[in-house]
Amino acid sequence: MQHYQRIRDLREDHDLTQEALCKALYMHKTTYTNYEQGKHTVPLDFAVTLAEFYHVSLDYIAGRTKYPQGFGKPDFPPDVLQVAEQFSQLTERNKGKLEQFLAQLLEDQE
Repeated sequence: MQHYQRIRDLREDHDLTQEALCKALYMHKTTYTNYEQGKHTVPLDFAVTLAEFYHVSLDYIAGRTKYPQGFGKPDFPPDVLQVAEQFSQLTERNKGKLEQFLAQLLEDQE
């Protein structure tokens, strides 16, 4: 997804017109319209302003992630985090063994 599509979607998701958004951000409507239509690249400082305004990450504005809060740490239960931490400490060979063991357990479970 192109960033100009994402900023349009964000504006529409917040039920804002271009006029209302431009008034809130103290900018000229023609400038914003050019960004939203992809006629001009969104400058970094304005992308930061939009991210702060909508409470989303720059990665989301740029279309690099489908998650509004970006690539942040997912909210997993403590037991899942503990297993992930232990997994990360294994050698590559042992990670492979564990993956095979998990596959077998899942197969047996069905």
